[in-house]
Amino acid sequence: MSSSRASDPRFLTHHALRIKGFAKVETLVDMTALDGAEIESHLGQMAAAELAMFREARALWQLTPQGKAAHPELLAADLGGVDLGGLQSHYHGFLELNTAFKTLCGDWQLRDGAPNDHSDAAYDKKVIGRLVDLNAEAQPVVSAMAAVLGRLTPYAPRLDATCRLVQEGQQNMFTGVMCGSFHDVWMELHEDLILTQGIDRSAEGSF
Repeated sequence: MSSSRASDPRFLTHHALRIKGFAKVETLVDMTALDGAEIESHLGQMAAAELAMFREARALWQLTPQGKAAHPELLAADLGGVDLGGLQSHYHGFLELNTAFKTLCGDWQLRDGAPNDHSDAAYDKKVIGRLVDLNAEAQPVVSAMAAVLGRLTPYAPRLDATCRLVQEGQQNMFTGVMCGSFHDVWMELHEDLILTQGIDRSAEGSF
């Protein structure tokens, strides 16, 4: 059965931190589609319960060991009544795209075995064109998974938005780290799907 019910907003904040590891409030806003003030309230409650902590030096939040230990039970509650079979049927398609995406990232970062200095506009344009094609293939797959599990809904528009930024010339939005790049969003989605389905990433071999 499909799940049209909304996840508990407090769980969304907790889950996003579990996926990301370290995150600023604005990153959690993007991941959850919740209001920043609401997320800050959740984080304050989590900190009071010793489930999360704030690292002032970089303005980053993270789960405490207690917060990580609490996540599986919260995840199970969020998935109550959801038939993950519908998700799994689309996950195989995602893994095929994931393999193509890893190749694509390598082609963006390296050229002939050396770092790509992005001085060849024609080469970069071809790789970006492949990213556009991959995003177009991914959109229906991600949307189909979101139809099974509503909290996955933000991923498709986030991928679309970052893909457009790459097309507009923001090179760091392709494979940049901790900047909301296409790679960042893709990795968050993959980690979300792995956690949700209880998959052993090492056994799957889909890094």
